[in-house]
Amino acid sequence: MIIKNAELETVCGVTSRLPDNTLPEIAFAGKSNVGKSSLINGLLNRKALARTSAQPGKTQTINFYKVNRELYFVDLPGYGYAKVSLEEKEKWGRMIERYLHSSKQLRSVFLLIDIRHEPSANDRMMYEWIRAQGYDPVIIATKLDKINRSQVQKHLKMVRTGIGAKQGTLIFPYSALTKQGREEILDYIEQMAAGAPRQEGVLPAEQIQSRKGIKRDGKGTGKNI
Repeated sequence: MIIKNAELETVCGVTSRLPDNTLPEIAFAGKSNVGKSSLINGLLNRKALARTSAQPGKTQTINFYKVNRELYFVDLPGYGYAKVSLEEKEKWGRMIERYLHSSKQLRSVFLLIDIRHEPSANDRMMYEWIRAQGYDPVIIATKLDKINRSQVQKHLKMVRTGIGAKQGTLIFPYSALTKQGREEILDYIEQMAAGAPRQEGVLPAEQIQSRKGIKRDGKGTGKNI
């Protein structure tokens, strides 16, 4: 997938009406400060389209980025930021739930997990919660450049086990610094936008393994370990 253009089209707050888009949507969820904005900027080959910050909890809205005039990247609010009030957390949760329930064009949900650490209770809760909404999250293991290459497989297994990922769940390691994993993620997004069933966030593993750039033998970065 080649990125030709991208723009922030719609920003939705707690009380905003969600757009009734007619193009496919790909959603990104993740804990505060996991690198969600950096991932979106990296995928779109832009430096600051999605605002990054050292302060967790920066994304408090649902942001719709129109990509190539043919699909949307949907940036969901981060979760698990301790300094945000319980009331605010509940508002963000309801906002995300409303989006997952109402979107007619959502093709896949990416859940970002920091590859350096075992998934937190919030990560596990979000994984199960997204599944309960009818989607199978695809995991993006961020901050890949922060660990040694020899430790990658060990940490991917830690993420898979820690999140309680079901068999066949894809995990894409990604580095915002080196952009490793970018092309594989974009290839997957292109496949989803081209016609994956809305009810499932991921194609059956048997179909995925034959697609470009996504292999189960460890040579691609869509790992099945």
